[in-house]
Amino acid sequence: MKRLTHYQACLVLLASMGVNMGAIAQAHSQAHSAVAPPVQAQKTDPINHLLDRANLHPLDQPAAAANKDSSLGDRALQEGIAFIRQGNVVAAIAAFKQATELDSTSATAYYNLGLALRQDHQLQAAASAFWQATQTNSSFALAYVNLGAVLLEGNNLAQAEAYLDQALALDPTSGIAQYNMGLLQRQKGNPTAALEAFSQAIIYTPAAPEPHYHAGVIYQELGQQNLAKQAFEAAIALDANYPEARYSLGVTLVRLGHSEAAIAQFTRALEILPTFAHAYYAKGLALAELERYSEAKATMQLAVNAYIAEGNSHWAAVAQRQITYLETVQTSS
Repeated sequence: MKRLTHYQACLVLLASMGVNMGAIAQAHSQAHSAVAPPVQAQKTDPINHLLDRANLHPLDQPAAAANKDSSLGDRALQEGIAFIRQGNVVAAIAAFKQATELDSTSATAYYNLGLALRQDHQLQAAASAFWQATQTNSSFALAYVNLGAVLLEGNNLAQAEAYLDQALALDPTSGIAQYNMGLLQRQKGNPTAALEAFSQAIIYTPAAPEPHYHAGVIYQELGQQNLAKQAFEAAIALDANYPEARYSLGVTLVRLGHSEAAIAQFTRALEILPTFAHAYYAKGLALAELERYSEAKATMQLAVNAYIAEGNSHWAAVAQRQITYLETVQTSS
């Protein structure tokens, strides 16, 4: 499954967590900020994660042809599905558009068009297509879910919540709807409601690691480190190659005083995603906490390189200042 997203989890790095980082802690004031910037999801969009896992691929369910136009529409629909399977999203969009033009009553065609447009990052057009699907079939719960998710991605929280509520009214057991509702409530600053939604998503989509991960981030922010640890471990049990979960577990382990175990998690995150700049930075701080200064400097230099590669000059400078301070500490020790 594609992971993510452009999901932005406001993860707090070791330096900001009240952890006694020893001598290196004094460098934090030089960095101007101890809080890491939001972690960008590394593979696809967070909202789409669970959608992908829930098998929300183009629907292959054309209605029985009632006339020549609907028969042609079904043919265009099948062509679009074939293009999606081939990875040709542009051609799929054209085919699904043709299907809606040939049969304007096909909710399936509008829904598939919305999925393809969303995959092509055309959010406004995708929202319009999903809305058309709901107008054609008012009981189409997945269309409401996707419409709400697209609006959430576009930061239109009020409308997103309304459509997700409609999806849940139609299907209270929809793990996808519960998951997106959790994301929405977290974005609104309602951690209790978000945790409740994620817990429901876990019940109804037990194979999906993302609800566990997002619940863990909330527990982390609330200072409930043992619960955060359990949530991140549950996410990793479902997907051992989930770099953000590995990173976040490492952060939590440092807060619990387990720096060695944290370093192992940061290392695994970097094996999965070698460009994960924050993981280099966090690992460097954890190594410094253990007074392994040479390793810490080398790792922090990798963080600098990764930040530069992604165009993040601010955090490249922060990491460079940490290196300078580490050199001072190492010389005086």
